[in-house]
Amino acid sequence: MNMKNLQESMYQLIVETSTNLPKDVRRAIKTAKERESAGTRSAMSLATISNNIKMADDNVSPICQDTGLPTFKIKTPVGVNQLEIQEAIYTAMQQATKDGKLRPNSVDSLTGENSGDNLGLGTPVIKFEQWEEDYIDARLILKGGGCENKNIQYSLPCELEGLGRAGRDLDGIRKCIMHSVYQAQGQGCSAGFIGVGIGGDRSSGYDLAKQQLFRSVDDVNSHEDLRKLEEYVMEHANELGIGTMGFGGETTLLGCKVGVMNRIPASFFVSVAYNCWAFRRLGFKLDAATGAVQEWLYQEGELVDLSASSAQQETAAAAEGDIDAEVITLNAPITEEKIRSLKVGDVVRIDGRMYTGRDAIHKHLSDHESPVDLDGQIIYHCGPVMMKDEDGRWHVKAAGPTTSIREEPYQGDIMKKFGIRAVIGKGGMGPKTLEALGEHGGVYLNAIGGAAQYYADCIKSVEGVNFMEFGIPEAMWHLEVEGFTAVVTMDSNGNSLHKDVDKSSLEKLAQFKEKVFN
Repeated sequence: MNMKNLQESMYQLIVETSTNLPKDVRRAIKTAKERESAGTRSAMSLATISNNIKMADDNVSPICQDTGLPTFKIKTPVGVNQLEIQEAIYTAMQQATKDGKLRPNSVDSLTGENSGDNLGLGTPVIKFEQWEEDYIDARLILKGGGCENKNIQYSLPCELEGLGRAGRDLDGIRKCIMHSVYQAQGQGCSAGFIGVGIGGDRSSGYDLAKQQLFRSVDDVNSHEDLRKLEEYVMEHANELGIGTMGFGGETTLLGCKVGVMNRIPASFFVSVAYNCWAFRRLGFKLDAATGAVQEWLYQEGELVDLSASSAQQETAAAAEGDIDAEVITLNAPITEEKIRSLKVGDVVRIDGRMYTGRDAIHKHLSDHESPVDLDGQIIYHCGPVMMKDEDGRWHVKAAGPTTSIREEPYQGDIMKKFGIRAVIGKGGMGPKTLEALGEHGGVYLNAIGGAAQYYADCIKSVEGVNFMEFGIPEAMWHLEVEGFTAVVTMDSNGNSLHKDVDKSSLEKLAQFKEKVFN
């Protein structure tokens, strides 16, 4: 096989998957936009998401800054050298990372050291299968950590919050799937997609669930019972009111695909793989002799226009909130008085300085002093994609929020210790942080998960960086921003939109307690 062709083909697959959302996913998002009520925060979120997709197209840049743990699924004819394909993927991964199409995401689990090129023990994931066809079928999914962390596995029978007992039958499976959507809330960047695996053992069940994410959104399950189950979930999961980003709304789920396999009598697992709206999954057919691309997959149907207007108009609408609320400007250092005047639901525009901080930074700051004065400042839960130019200046290629709940053990203490007034992330935080916001005078701002191009465009310059030893995603970047829009979802008065949506969606979940399938 021609290794040069093969490497170039794999590079194209990685770049296209990272930057170009598939047609079927775009159609699902367009349907969600049309369903959502105008003038709501969910409508604003979907407008921002739509604009972000177009910006990724135009810039050939990552849709979301978290390019995840790449998983390749490859079918080869008998006799094809799979080791050559593996080597071509490794080379393509290194090049795509160097070119800013992937964020360096491979981290040593014991030392925390980032490999810098997305290669390491177990990364990327490559699954090979032989088949009778004479061509290579190669597919890739980029599944970020925010949605990966909302995967869930149930062992039947079990008791489910809001739904009661789930038994070892189709109705028990139904309850598990509905509960899986509820428990994800906005932390998985809803509206999302789920793949469900019924049966197997703990590992094969999750593999089966992830395999379902390689199916087209538009396909119809050939198994009659599973087809009915998928249709049921798609109809009723959107009645939970969780909505885009967990802001409430009409669309919580964009797709549901279910697969089944045999199990042993003692075990009955239902495994759910959750995927965010930024459903990055593509594939192609390769010539087995030359390694050249023959045909791209997931190209059926029309390419819909997600914009209601021009990209510039869409950006302006999102920046103005696109909702019935005044936009409040924040510019650090922010006073306690200003923060305490904010309330849940307010839309804010941030101009000026903010600092990124993720898991490694929060752990470090809990035991050490900060290298910069954080009094009155803003911390952004973000692990950006960065590139350095020939003059040594850093540029932001993608910069959406990461899931905030991981910082719950640290956040409140760090805010009080250093005087931090605002935290930006996605998915909300828990009771410890909410209590600290009230005691200290702080606020939590929810940015639009996955909108990495939209927020990168708001970042006008990189003014410095600390803790590069933690790796690019975990470093503390000093950013100058303009027009950075977010929504207050936790305020200093003890209010939390996330807590309210969780409570209301749990109440709605309870209506699906009664048996549906025999």
